Amino acid sequence: MNAFNAVVRMVMVGILMAIAGSAAAQQDYPNKPIRWITPYPPGGSTTTLSRLIGQKMTESWGQQVLIDNRPGGNTMIGTDIAAKAEPDGYTLLLAGNTQLVNALLLRPPYDIFKDFAPVAIIASTNYILVVNPKLPVNSLQEFIAYAKARPGQLNVASVASGSSQHLMGELFNILAGVKMQHIPYKGGAQGITDLMGGSVQASFSNAINVISHIKNGRLKGLAVTGDKRQAVLPQLPTYAEGGLPAYKPKNWQGILVPAGTPKPIIDKLSAEVSKILDMPDIKEKLMNLGAEPFHATPEQMAAQMKSDYAESTKIISTAKIKIEE
Repeated sequence: MNAFNAVVRMVMVGILMAIAGSAAAQQDYPNKPIRWITPYPPGGSTTTLSRLIGQKMTESWGQQVLIDNRPGGNTMIGTDIAAKAEPDGYTLLLAGNTQLVNALLLRPPYDIFKDFAPVAIIASTNYILVVNPKLPVNSLQEFIAYAKARPGQLNVASVASGSSQHLMGELFNILAGVKMQHIPYKGGAQGITDLMGGSVQASFSNAINVISHIKNGRLKGLAVTGDKRQAVLPQLPTYAEGGLPAYKPKNWQGILVPAGTPKPIIDKLSAEVSKILDMPDIKEKLMNLGAEPFHATPEQMAAQMKSDYAESTKIISTAKIKIEE
């Protein structure tokens, strides 16, 4: 019995030491570089946003936040890498509406709800309806009338089939009563290039990717999502001002971590994001990018994801969207 008791004591000591070690590691977090996976090609709005927040984390914590672009599979490649990472807080994933749409249209090798834990929403991203400057329209209503007169003739660029941009276009078709042809690309840059060249006529594009082109006249902006006009483009009306108030697509970018990441680490990450988003220079930079600071706690982000998943389900069902794998 004494031998048995000795074994039990050794096991208990081991468990207690493991718990103590885990608690100490959480309190000491972060004590090494953090990997921030962005499942998009480098150079776009998502990389800019990741670097903006990641740099502030680096300055605050004294540990490098390394941006790791892992594009492909409509975000599924990078997202799968993050899903399989150690749940220790040292792998972050930039996430948004696209991962929710993938769960509905494709067969990801992960479960976006079960394999990840929400940390925080960083920003609500505004999207602008942009058209080729040669298109003879100068307002949202003129564009709708032009599209109605040419069913199936206008080509609309998006970053990929099943992307949030794809759904935005389909929702627009439904609410405006038009039919436009969806043209998917592998990322946003080529689509914008073809839009300026005239191969496609329109795009529901992330504001950061087109603001400079609107200012220099290479693209024409017709309407922007959100409840108010953007300070960086004050002349651009909202969809409500343009006569389509029901068009209110939600677009955001946030942080997920692998499921099983300790709650104290998740809370520390979320609190840090909240602090960063309150910084005046970050607010200004986000606004200049056509985005707005929008912090949501882990619980609020989880609720937002469920709500957007349900909304995307309705759009996909109504528009009868199917993706051939």
